[in-house]
Amino acid sequence: MIEIIALIFLSRRIGYMAIRKGLNPLPWKIYMIAAWIGAELTGCIIAMIMFGESNLVAVFSIGLLSAFGGYLLVRYILEKKPDNIEEDINKIGVDDLHPPKSI
Repeated sequence: MIEIIALIFLSRRIGYMAIRKGLNPLPWKIYMIAAWIGAELTGCIIAMIMFGESNLVAVFSIGLLSAFGGYLLVRYILEKKPDNIEEDINKIGVDDLHPPKSI
């Protein structure tokens, strides 16, 4: 249950970041969910190999930490994208191009 809440919260955050970068947020949310699930499964499999199937608390804990690592990976890739500067350029008006008048 906590994972679902975290997944919803973090996918919204990735969506806002994608909008700020000028990208479509839906594919980035899907990438984040896929990375979350893939990293969680990989972490659980590695933890099962290391600790065995009898220590489920350790397996689930490492799986959850790995899932958060999947989110961090997508966030890192998205942060490397350039910001959308076209919106800032379009906000510049004619009054902004003249020097301020002295009093």
